[in-house]
Amino acid sequence: MQEELFTKIVDMDEEGSIKLAKEYLESGGNPQKLLEVCRNAMGVIGDKFEKGEYFLSELILGGEIFGSIMEFTLPHIKEGESEKLGKIVLGTVKDDIHNIGKDIFKAFVEAAGFEVIDIGVDVPEEEFVKQVKEHKPDIIGMSCLITAGISSMKRTVEAIKAAGITDAKIIIGGGRVDEEVRQLAGADAWADDAAKGVRLCKEL
Repeated sequence: MQEELFTKIVDMDEEGSIKLAKEYLESGGNPQKLLEVCRNAMGVIGDKFEKGEYFLSELILGGEIFGSIMEFTLPHIKEGESEKLGKIVLGTVKDDIHNIGKDIFKAFVEAAGFEVIDIGVDVPEEEFVKQVKEHKPDIIGMSCLITAGISSMKRTVEAIKAAGITDAKIIIGGGRVDEEVRQLAGADAWADDAAKGVRLCKEL
């Protein structure tokens, strides 16, 4: 059943994937193994996207499938039972209300084994600082899809550093982000797609 589920997720069979995952749990299947299958499938989807075999629509659907399965699987996993690679505070910066890139990245990085605290869109610098102080993440993720968000990104990074937060790595992403923007903002790394972002988070 695990192999069949893996294939259904990679093949974008949303209805079949969810049905099979529920049947697996109801028959006493291991929820940890179920999430592992999902994570492996999401990894393949990310690889296919990087190779140009899958496109943004497949990334979105893959994220939705994983999110749906995770929603009914997590209650079966006891607190502390699921080992995490690290913690990420994630948000779209002030003046940008787009959430699609953030949500895709969130699904893929959760599938990779990270805990994600999603603080939403149009997040002011002071709110980023507050959330980072409260949750003490290993990584801070910032997204922006529009040019206006770049200056907000820079101000947010500056505010985080001014608050004395130096032990969390800052990764930025979005349609307007590149190496030049990373240098301007003062971030540690940048990614323009979810698969690359996940890889960077594992390396940071």
